[in-house]
Amino acid sequence: MQDCGSGQVIAEFGLAALWLAAALAVLQLIAGGVALSRRGDALGAVVRPVAIVQGVLALAAFAALVAVFISTDLSVKLVAANSHSAKPLLYKIAGAWGNHEGSMLLWVTIMGLAGGFVAAVERRLPERTMMATLAGQAFVSIGFYVFLLFASNPFTRLAEPAAEGQGLNPLLQDPGLAFHPPTLYVGYVGLSIAFSFAIGALITREVSPAFARAMRPWVLGAWIFLTLGITAGSYWAYYELGWGGWWFWDPVENASLMPWLAATALLHSCGVLAARNALRAWTLMLGVVAFSMSMIGTFLVRSGILTSVHAFAVDPRRGTFILVLLAIYIGGALMLFALRAGSISEGERFAVTSRESGLVFNNVMLSGTLGIVLIGTLYPLLAEAMGMKVSVGPPYFNPFTALFVVPMLLVLMVGPLLRWRLDNFGRVRSGLIIPALILVLSIGIAIVMAPGKMLSIIGLALAPALAFASLLPLRGRRLSRVKLPLWGMVLAHFGVAVSLFGMACDSAFTVEKLVAVRPGEAVRVGPWQVTMKSITPIAGPNWTALEGDLQASYNGTAPSLLRPQSRSFWTPPQQTNESALLTRWNGQLYTVLGDEAADGRWQLRLWWKPFVTMIWLGGVLIALGGLLAMLGHVASDVRRVIARSKIAFRRERQGR
Repeated sequence: MQDCGSGQVIAEFGLAALWLAAALAVLQLIAGGVALSRRGDALGAVVRPVAIVQGVLALAAFAALVAVFISTDLSVKLVAANSHSAKPLLYKIAGAWGNHEGSMLLWVTIMGLAGGFVAAVERRLPERTMMATLAGQAFVSIGFYVFLLFASNPFTRLAEPAAEGQGLNPLLQDPGLAFHPPTLYVGYVGLSIAFSFAIGALITREVSPAFARAMRPWVLGAWIFLTLGITAGSYWAYYELGWGGWWFWDPVENASLMPWLAATALLHSCGVLAARNALRAWTLMLGVVAFSMSMIGTFLVRSGILTSVHAFAVDPRRGTFILVLLAIYIGGALMLFALRAGSISEGERFAVTSRESGLVFNNVMLSGTLGIVLIGTLYPLLAEAMGMKVSVGPPYFNPFTALFVVPMLLVLMVGPLLRWRLDNFGRVRSGLIIPALILVLSIGIAIVMAPGKMLSIIGLALAPALAFASLLPLRGRRLSRVKLPLWGMVLAHFGVAVSLFGMACDSAFTVEKLVAVRPGEAVRVGPWQVTMKSITPIAGPNWTALEGDLQASYNGTAPSLLRPQSRSFWTPPQQTNESALLTRWNGQLYTVLGDEAADGRWQLRLWWKPFVTMIWLGGVLIALGGLLAMLGHVASDVRRVIARSKIAFRRERQGR
């Protein structure tokens, strides 16, 4: 623990930086608004520098919070409630955002840095649209600054420093906490940039391919981080909670999925607008909807209306505050859209048989999936508010989302092969013969291997056909000349097929056993023979555990050792089950140690999950595809700017 005097200096510095950042956000809003007038050029010149300094100050405030957590400054209320002097350093650092106030400060910090980065580097938009965009970003930031400073101050001090901290929730004491929340927050806040771009364009009515090209990298960046965050969060929950599942349709899981669905649709609309000057109003609407889904997720996590391993148990009054922010931001944006959308044309037209049509169809399917998830997430909450208990789970989500996802995947096989604006389906028909044959053959095999499991059959059939079809855009091209955006598209679509295959295999072929065994006894699960060798007590930095020594042999091969644990934490007191996993190329053996029975036997829960790791491998491939596409688009934009600069320079010389 640090000495109270230096700790107070750090905490007060962080609070002062937060107040200054909030003040600069107000100045940015005012200056940006005035800059839209004819006489606002002088004041408009300060908007970009103010945005940059605001981001730096927000980062300084967050660094101060991390510092008081590292030093375990127990005069800070948040540290006393969420940390402990005996906690490992990694969890002291990650604990800074493993709570409501700290995570909101991380949110605001990323938002400030994103706005500052836009102000520093973005030069492709007309200046009026840029001023409106930065003013919109400041308007969004101000609400969160007010929320932090008046309802969720992370630097609130105790009258007397606590003797010791209460510790971090044991379920969060995992390396996943260091990666999953920050990654998701970058995605969420990145969508606030898309929202601000949309607001700026609605205000100035300047919607063009140049606008889409400026907006696209920010949407791509947010989408990449959302993809990685959801993938990492799924795997974290899979191994940490000990339930053997990778997705539970938990309302807060859905709250991260909904922005991803909207961002995926927005990303494709930006592509159409950038390439063919079409879908202008639709792109702006999706920019509003994507950030709306982020705000709804924020409300669900922090309102106190949910009981979830992901949710922060906070005062419902804070949820009311966020609900008011949501109404102001989203309600205002939708009103602006309603007033201005009529004056924004949809741009160039295209034929039914075209790449644009395929993208529009898939956008509609993504929007339908988003609607299904949104209804299934909010309906139980509304029913409970009216005194009724309703449970909505996989029996609802799985078949109803499949109604939209399956047609989308079928069109995904065809759409990338079509030309822009107008094409003849006969031109691509021959290229689809092999995917069609693979689909038919896969259906037959899947029916035999997973009889009666309709959704699994569909997934097992679609995955190999989609994987092959995703490579067809490379057909007939010299691979050395293929541009990065095309490689990105191919890799992302291939990743979808890989994830789909993993999901279908997990659903169709998972074997589960719950047994009670004595040391020396063996049990078989799928192709594995698992032998309980012994139970050993061990101690960690802030926990003790009973550790099982298991030997697992795959179809008679040399045994491997697994050590699942039943841990008891004392800061705060809680018992957790730490699973042990054994990964092969064709799946994972998943083991969990339970309680000791009265007769000396120990409970073991075992799963054999064929190809389950393909789920997360596919997620990584999807994100990597997005990264390649972003690098390609950014490089293209840089070349375009350089070319224009050279032309302007030549004209200037000729003019002289």
